[in-house]
Amino acid sequence: MAMHRRRSRLKVGMAVAAVAVVAAGIGIGTADAGTHKPWQGGGRHTPKPTASTTSAAPSPTVKPSPTTAAPTPTPTKATSAPTKTPTQTPTATPSATPTKPASTGTWTPPPANGTFDYQIGGAYTPPAGVSVVSRDRTSNVAAGLYNICYVNAFQAQPDDNSWWKTNHPELLLKDASGNLVIDKDWNEILLDFSTAAKRAALTTVVGEWIDGCATKGFQAVEPDNLDSYTRSKGLLTESQAIAYAASLTAYAHGKGLAVGQKNTADLSTANAKQAGFDFAVAEECADFDECENYTATYGNNVIVIEYTQSEFTKACSAFGSKLSIVLRDVDVTTPGSGSYVFKSC
Repeated sequence: MAMHRRRSRLKVGMAVAAVAVVAAGIGIGTADAGTHKPWQGGGRHTPKPTASTTSAAPSPTVKPSPTTAAPTPTPTKATSAPTKTPTQTPTATPSATPTKPASTGTWTPPPANGTFDYQIGGAYTPPAGVSVVSRDRTSNVAAGLYNICYVNAFQAQPDDNSWWKTNHPELLLKDASGNLVIDKDWNEILLDFSTAAKRAALTTVVGEWIDGCATKGFQAVEPDNLDSYTRSKGLLTESQAIAYAASLTAYAHGKGLAVGQKNTADLSTANAKQAGFDFAVAEECADFDECENYTATYGNNVIVIEYTQSEFTKACSAFGSKLSIVLRDVDVTTPGSGSYVFKSC
């Protein structure tokens, strides 16, 4: 969900649904550690667009150089967030059989222009013709398809606040007064990646989630909230975010997983290369005329998600023969929900 313009727009777009959600006492947050509601976090976190410098997409078979080794968490505390079941029930039970076991040290990005489905709100049998799917890390893979694993790596899910406060309070961002810094739009505490030590510790925690993705047979990871530094009250910087992303990417590459840049359209090609991203997952890039920002860096290795028919039509007209483009309902629901929408071009 978006920050800056995009966050404001989607808050309006979700206003009707939010009334019912808030009335029911359901928290809106991103898919994160443990008790997460997978769609909620759908990752619509994207800052303002700027032009990027043209560059070829990173090689999918390059072996990464090890970055900072993640320290072992304190023995008296849990080493990772508890794994819990997503709150939404799939309409069909996906296969738990890995479709392509990750081979350590090599990775392959999603096929360009492959028909894509965004299933972070709950797994279900993909529509006919779909070849690429993104699902929450707690879900199983879709057999026979290219599977992307959604992981919220930069902010904490509200339901997991007590776990973070108990096990890793030092990794939660605090201001000078000691108050937690919160993304108020989604009631998520920002994670603190301001130092190399904290980035290494966070890589240990998130690395276990990435391990789970690899074990299940996912071929790529989609780490969300890269732009959390824009909501940090100046306590975090873009360079720190890139350094943390690079640590996560190196870890994922070591597990044989490609890594996608999630939104953040103003990320330069140089910084994208430094982070080690292999492709992009861009929400509403047609709506905000940002798609070329991503193609300048990743060529046709860009996945586009739009949430309105008009912007979907716009994206298909401009990029339908080159990029993976899907129209989803803003709540990324499952079939039978009443608000479910899926179209591709």
